[in-house]
Amino acid sequence: MSIIDNSSPAYGLAAGAKEPALLDVRDLRVTFATSDGDVTAVNDLNFSLRAGETLGIVGESGSGKSQTAFALMGLLAANGRIAGSAAFNGREILNLPEKQLNKLRAEEISMIFQDPMTSLNPYMRVGEQLTEVLVLHKKIGKHEAFEESVRMLDAVKMPEARKRMRMYPHEFSGGMRQRVMIAMALMCRPKLLIADEPTTALDVTVQAQIMTLLNDLKREFNTAIIMITHDLGVVAGICDRVLVMYAGRTMEYGRAADIFYRPSHPYSIGLLAAVPRLDADGSAMMVTIPGNPPNLLRLPKGCPFQPRCPFAMDICSTMPPLERFGDDRIRACYKPAEELV
Repeated sequence: MSIIDNSSPAYGLAAGAKEPALLDVRDLRVTFATSDGDVTAVNDLNFSLRAGETLGIVGESGSGKSQTAFALMGLLAANGRIAGSAAFNGREILNLPEKQLNKLRAEEISMIFQDPMTSLNPYMRVGEQLTEVLVLHKKIGKHEAFEESVRMLDAVKMPEARKRMRMYPHEFSGGMRQRVMIAMALMCRPKLLIADEPTTALDVTVQAQIMTLLNDLKREFNTAIIMITHDLGVVAGICDRVLVMYAGRTMEYGRAADIFYRPSHPYSIGLLAAVPRLDADGSAMMVTIPGNPPNLLRLPKGCPFQPRCPFAMDICSTMPPLERFGDDRIRACYKPAEELV
């Protein structure tokens, strides 16, 4: 087991790997200035992602998942500050000028937001919103943009796509609106798609359809995906690798199968135990993680998960270092993985 340092390969990029990373994030830190003091929402985050791969970022609300995405997209609130590095195709993208950010977001990186109803303009027909993307960023005519938009709605399995182009967002179901958002995000064939809780407001049947759709689109366009979610079921169906975050920090990282079947951090174990099981005894009590996520203004000393951890020890009052072990796995915990039962 080896301690991670700045010279180590980023998560997802094994030592000696020949294939370059599409996205290489190093020591990402996001801080917000508030009237009560600075709040660090993302704390020294590292990961890498190759073309065609899907990385799941999981954790409870307030763990820093969405702020990581907003930092990469240049969408932080005005009181936010970014430190560290994020290289996309070898080019630094953090703190880019607005004009360059707009071009990047239009042509190479797209994002699907949590609530499509608030992301779509209620006063414009869906077709107008889709074609606007191509007219502005691809500089093509309105008729050609319209036909391409219809083809993209077909690609996301929208029924009666041509008819839907003339409808308003409120005339769509939640699942259909999310398909519109996915079509819009893929309109310029981005190399990276960031999906921020894309199935939160959808029923389980539609969730499964959206996950299948994203998997199909990933294979068709070789798009890399960052899937941000608190739903571990979503992660199991689409992700190659998983990054578990808590209080803005990395708790554990590894292949999805390893995280699910051999979790090596108490927080990962708690998240998995809290997922309802269909094969469980009907009289069994729901498992929860005791306590609440920490106040980022008053974090506990050492490991932020210590106050809620059933395996906490005296040494946990100092922050455990990130350690690489096994097959490209990473964890931040003093308790030996084999004793976490």
